[in-house]
Amino acid sequence: MVSKTDDIPASVPVDLAREGETANSKDSSKETALKDPCACGHRGDTAVMNGVIQDAGHDQAEEADSKQDGSADADLAEDANEQEVIVIQDTGFTVKIQAPGTEPFDLQVSPQEMVQEIHQVLMDREDTCHRTCFSLQLDGNVLDNFAELKSIEGLQESSLLKVVEEPYTVREARIHVRHIRDLLKSLDPSDAYNGVDCNSLSFLSVFTDGDLGDTGRRKKKGSELEQIDCTPPEHILPGSKERPLVPLQPQNKDWKPMQCLKVLTMSGWNPPPGNRKMHGDLMYLYIVTVEDRHVSITASTRGFYLNQSTTYIFSPKPANPSFLSHSLVELLSQISPTFKKNFTALQKKRVQRHPFERIATPFQVYSWTAPQIDHAMDCVRAEDAYTSRLGYEEHIPGQTRDWNEELQTTRELSRKNLPERLLRERAIFKVHSDFAAAATRGAMAVIDGNVMAINPGEETRMQMFIWNNIFFSLGFDVRDHYRELGGDAAAHTAPTNDLNGVRAYSAVDVEGLYTLGTVVVDYRGYRVTAQSIIPGILEREQEQSVIYGSIDFGKTVVSHPKYLEFLEKTSRPLKVQRHAVLNEKDASVELCSSVECKGIIGNDGRHYILDLLRTFPPDLNFLPVEGEELTAESLKLGFPRLHRHRLACLRQELIEAFVEHRYLLFMKMAALQLMQQKANKDKTAALHDTSTADVEPESKPQALEASEKVPDDKPTSPTSSESTLTRDDSEATTVSENSAPDNQEAPADQKAPVPTANTNGTHEPSAPERQNGGCDSLLEGKEADEIIPGLAQAKELAESLAAEDGSGIDPKSREVVLNACKAVGSISNTSFDIRFNPDIFSPGVRFPDDSAEDIQKQKQLLKEAAAFLVSCQIPSFVKDCLDHSSLPMDGATMIEALHQRGINVRYLGTVLQFVDNMPAKAQLEHIYRIGISELITRCAKHIFKTYLQGVELSALSAAVSHFLNCLLSSFPDAVAHLPADELVSRRKSRKRRNRVPGGGDNTTWASLTPSELWKNITSEAQSYYHFNLQCESVDQAVEKYNLQKITLLREISVKTGIQILIKEYNFDSRHKPAFTEEDILNIFPVVKHVNPKASDAFHFFQSGQAKVQQGFLKEGCELINEALNLFNNVYGAMHVEICACLRLLARLNYIMGDHPEALSNQQKAVLMSERALGIEHPNTIQEYMHLALYCFANGQLSTALKLLYRARYLMLVVCGEDHPEMALLDSNIGLVLHGVMEYDLSLRFLENALAINSKYHGTRSLKVALSHHLVARVYESKAEFRSALQHEKEGYTIYKNQVGEGHEKTKESSEYLKYLTQQAVALQRTMNEIYKNGSNASIMPLKFTAPNMASVLEQLNIINGIIFIPLSQKDLENLKAEVQRRQLMQDSGKIEEQQGSQLELDDKLPVDD
Repeated sequence: MVSKTDDIPASVPVDLAREGETANSKDSSKETALKDPCACGHRGDTAVMNGVIQDAGHDQAEEADSKQDGSADADLAEDANEQEVIVIQDTGFTVKIQAPGTEPFDLQVSPQEMVQEIHQVLMDREDTCHRTCFSLQLDGNVLDNFAELKSIEGLQESSLLKVVEEPYTVREARIHVRHIRDLLKSLDPSDAYNGVDCNSLSFLSVFTDGDLGDTGRRKKKGSELEQIDCTPPEHILPGSKERPLVPLQPQNKDWKPMQCLKVLTMSGWNPPPGNRKMHGDLMYLYIVTVEDRHVSITASTRGFYLNQSTTYIFSPKPANPSFLSHSLVELLSQISPTFKKNFTALQKKRVQRHPFERIATPFQVYSWTAPQIDHAMDCVRAEDAYTSRLGYEEHIPGQTRDWNEELQTTRELSRKNLPERLLRERAIFKVHSDFAAAATRGAMAVIDGNVMAINPGEETRMQMFIWNNIFFSLGFDVRDHYRELGGDAAAHTAPTNDLNGVRAYSAVDVEGLYTLGTVVVDYRGYRVTAQSIIPGILEREQEQSVIYGSIDFGKTVVSHPKYLEFLEKTSRPLKVQRHAVLNEKDASVELCSSVECKGIIGNDGRHYILDLLRTFPPDLNFLPVEGEELTAESLKLGFPRLHRHRLACLRQELIEAFVEHRYLLFMKMAALQLMQQKANKDKTAALHDTSTADVEPESKPQALEASEKVPDDKPTSPTSSESTLTRDDSEATTVSENSAPDNQEAPADQKAPVPTANTNGTHEPSAPERQNGGCDSLLEGKEADEIIPGLAQAKELAESLAAEDGSGIDPKSREVVLNACKAVGSISNTSFDIRFNPDIFSPGVRFPDDSAEDIQKQKQLLKEAAAFLVSCQIPSFVKDCLDHSSLPMDGATMIEALHQRGINVRYLGTVLQFVDNMPAKAQLEHIYRIGISELITRCAKHIFKTYLQGVELSALSAAVSHFLNCLLSSFPDAVAHLPADELVSRRKSRKRRNRVPGGGDNTTWASLTPSELWKNITSEAQSYYHFNLQCESVDQAVEKYNLQKITLLREISVKTGIQILIKEYNFDSRHKPAFTEEDILNIFPVVKHVNPKASDAFHFFQSGQAKVQQGFLKEGCELINEALNLFNNVYGAMHVEICACLRLLARLNYIMGDHPEALSNQQKAVLMSERALGIEHPNTIQEYMHLALYCFANGQLSTALKLLYRARYLMLVVCGEDHPEMALLDSNIGLVLHGVMEYDLSLRFLENALAINSKYHGTRSLKVALSHHLVARVYESKAEFRSALQHEKEGYTIYKNQVGEGHEKTKESSEYLKYLTQQAVALQRTMNEIYKNGSNASIMPLKFTAPNMASVLEQLNIINGIIFIPLSQKDLENLKAEVQRRQLMQDSGKIEEQQGSQLELDDKLPVDD
């Protein structure tokens, strides 16, 4: 089944795929079948393996080492994988199930399942859902709930399992009531709005009218055309200025609650008194039926029955008749006919919903808008709110969970083979998501004042809390711990830095080294850190327990051999250099981490590390140090800048990219020197070359500076060097995906010997580099090898040096490597190895004298890394935005794109200035706009944080609405509402009440004015981002930067956790404020946590992608399916990575011609994206577009249109109309409308697409040519031949100039022009005839072409960049044959390049500059 994996190395070097891919990858959006940004945040085609071997891409030399450092799961032997996968997919079998009162039914089970899973299925099935307290019996023997099915004797194909009702206990009775309540609430969205129990919203079914699969088969395709109403609502049409909020959550008819009961609650008579206990009473319920009958019910060991109690009289005897039933539902169905009818209908509806609408998400997703929901009585919710335990923990023996034990035990599980690893990763993932939920709940309880502090005597800011075995602390600088590092600002940043450290160490996953469960929660203006508790730490003083590291920032330091041994294993993947520091006695102490990193051995004997806030080296651009001068690139941009705190670190992605970049340089230098050695034998070249060789070692600093800064004589910006990179000129079609400006490569002093050296250099680009656009090679690997023959030798040399001790290598070659090592700053002299010392520039840390030279080197390296960020990564990000290989749509996706390249958010101002100074600024307008709105909302968030800390709970909604009015409303004098009576009572009780954290004078917030807030925002932008915002009010900002208020509202709400009422807000009224306190519904926590990864599944996913990129669609499909299985195994059914997997599968199904399957997979992807990312997340918008295409291909035209309109609406809210992606969306809508013969509407969308394409791709791009052609086709259908001709001529001119006369596209266009001209002439003749002869003219019939679906679909495929077969074959039927033919070609070793010129690809996927 996975026969194809053996030939894929563990870290798939994807560059085989590059050759075929590069030309395609530039298509309109990020979504060729080839490179899809998978939702998990890596670019689809990167080879990041679980964070483990990101540096193994350097070379096999590295890989050999990495095998020793704990990251061994990267080198799974693939053949072992094969057998293992088969183990997982043990064949299922069918059993018969017989429940009381129902017919026996068949159930498909797998041998791995536990008996408990059958219980779950029965509790979900329509006819058995009301039973919870039963056992399963096989031949009279009760099955153990936790046994695996394969371990049960006698259980085989078609065995009969009987469902036997068991007597209740108090716990079982409570579970039963809870379950019935869940069934009654199953269609009620209030849990999703309230953000509880991992429920979240999904609206897809509103647009598809139920499930896509069935409707598709039922409708007749032909007759569907007549009944479509295609007119979109006004606000969706191009050019509409209106941005309503209400359509964000369309009305779902299923949510009209069908009331089954008025009240179901615990009775006030609980718990039963002793004598009734002895009659078997477990608890009492109070119920009001819809018919308004009030009844009291006893839950007894035998079941449920009516008793004679009333509200005020306790009479527990059974009523007559008592209706004793084992299930509460059976009892209620007997006493209330409405209950019976509605409950049955409700369950029918519940089971009809797509499972993905019901399954819980792994982490809670909060909605920033909600309708007004009636607050109904709910006993279970009430009970949950006041127990310290989480609801579901009732079911776990031992009550509160020992989180630390669970987190660490799952890490210790064995991981030798695939099934073991899956089990381990699944356990880790499950515990993490439970821990995140518990920590979030606890953090909210702490801030809401619901948890007693462990140091109640201290002032509120200094208090610490323990709840549910989790330790909570507030993000304030208590005891002046961070005084030298920036006080509260540092204390606020430290938790997130620490979390990044935890993330990094747990990704490396070294056996024997443990990190704490860590969750950082921002809620109501406070930052709370939640951590699992090291056993025994609370009984000891910190001084005694720390045996490694320092508790006072480096004044006293200790070390420990065991810790050094563990941390040594992490030092290579995390690039941390082992170094010595001086302790208080001036003795040298060895460390392999920063000094703050503390090692504590818990009472459980495990080695824990905590305080990982300096895992990564400091960012010198934001850390001015006296007497240290940064490199020229940094100085030129005005760095170093003073930051709020001294904890600014470089991101892990930046470190990876920097090392990758250096590796490239290292290989080139070695290659050039080897070449020179060769050339030295040749006397003529001797003089010329030796001079260069001599300069080499000494010129290290200059060489490097040259390599990292763009030489002055060259154009500096990516656009101006565009001439060498244009997509359309045929030599450059292999420009790799995100090559940075091509002049940043080789040191200037080496340009002489090999003129082309600065544009190439071969290596397998490894993940981070491609992720970060590290200056990539411009030419493909093999050509480069021919140009610099030395490169291959250099590679071999580096490998052999790493492999042996280097004894067998001649001194000259060794010198080559030594020089190259020195030049790139490697810490070893025999192989490439760059690591950072995180303690450099830490105040209070002192180094021994003997390491002075080393420290100097490290300082230089840090300066160069900081320079690399501004001179390489930022330009490369902007370049990617310019050629649309990165297409952020909102703040979050933009920040994610920056983070992937290792750029911190504090550089946002720098990025915006860079964009602003670009010659091609107009083509980056969308990036600039998103960046500005991100900047404004982040500044507002900083201010909002401190603003909220001064607000007491009773005034929270008034304060939030006042803040939003000051931020967004045009009303100039927003006044806060302070309800008068509350002021009075507040004064009285002020003395008595224990104050919440940080409460100052609690009404200062009311004095905020809009002008003051905007002043603060501009000064915050200046001081934090060093960006000059020129606006004094929201209206100026909107005007100057072309922003939308609704987008700003969404951004600020999502960032701060505000939930507002969904209604139309009038932001622009100058007479009354937009928000009232009634509009603020809730305030949610914003949670950061570690995302454990499914490494094996990810490997399969990547291998699958690599296969697809090479054109092996079938094998790719199998691998991706396999990945899907493994993802499901680890994450359960719902996860963003599964969503990426489904999207790619759907795409492959579609390309291989299986449209219904594509539809079904894409439907799942959409649902999952809505549920796990949010209903208006940019990812969800993309998924809607893909689904619309597959719907169209399946003949469901009206659904396709509804989906596209939905996508357009969401996009208008998220980023407005002016965005390159909107052109693609509008082309899709226009084409579908053309297909259903709505020509005028179609033109509105297509002409808008044409305008946007011209703006963002330049008027001469092939994309614009295609847009012209699409518009011409609609004009032709309207018989307006003159306009059609005009547009087609434009298109023809572009094709002729860009790809030449002989190209297939140009020929097609000229044919079409001829045809249009004939039609125009014929029409003119007819008209003349009519004028001349009046009514008795003989009219020639004209050919009007109504578009046929196949041609519309073909155009849809082109614009969506989907099908890679030459489009001259007009039939989609030839698709399958074509795919097979390509596979045969691949097998015979011909790669895509040989299918004639690479330009063939260009016309399939319109590419442009």
